[in-house]
Amino acid sequence: SLELMLSLTISLDHQNISAIGELQSLPEVHSLYLQQNQIEKIENLGCFPNLRFLSLAANCISRVENLQPLRQLRLLDLSHNQIQMLDPAELPCSLRVLDLRGNKCTQQHGYRWMVVGALPHLLELDTHPVRGAVGEEEEEGSSSSSEDEDDELLLPEPRGPFTAGKDFFVDLHQDLSRHSQQRQSEALKKHQTRLEELEELWKHWDLLLPPAAL
Repeated sequence: SLELMLSLTISLDHQNISAIGELQSLPEVHSLYLQQNQIEKIENLGCFPNLRFLSLAANCISRVENLQPLRQLRLLDLSHNQIQMLDPAELPCSLRVLDLRGNKCTQQHGYRWMVVGALPHLLELDTHPVRGAVGEEEEEGSSSSSEDEDDELLLPEPRGPFTAGKDFFVDLHQDLSRHSQQRQSEALKKHQTRLEELEELWKHWDLLLPPAAL
């Protein structure tokens, strides 16, 4: 079921990870925390086809790339990296929330206009609301009869993260069987905190509706 597919959170912050290795498909993962590592390149994320929440904050990333396979991605945190120039075409059109604070690319001429123009469903950029987002129009045009269908698309509460050392990407499938209660508590707290920050947005817009057909 969709609930089972979107039931996992992986939290690997502060693990000194320097690269994202290639993995087999993991459609059950919906949230991935990789902040505060040493990652230099965005790569090999296509194995998470249902990923909706991705944090790569405070790494060593210099370029936004290889995110197009993440067609379900709603929130992307790339704050405090080393991104000097941004190509908005590299960002998934499904994004509702994007954070690029602490990168030189935010100083590009017309940066905000360029990003908002490329992401018609964006509701928040660098913690600031986006006016006139498509999501707002979709919400106004929706009816109560669609609420049951929308509920099926909501993110379920994370059932808990799975953890490993900095060589996680070598033996992920073995480590998925080892469940850490301490890491579960930490990751759930982080996840809940971020969801609370977005609560006001979610009151007005349905963040998880699929993009409207062109």
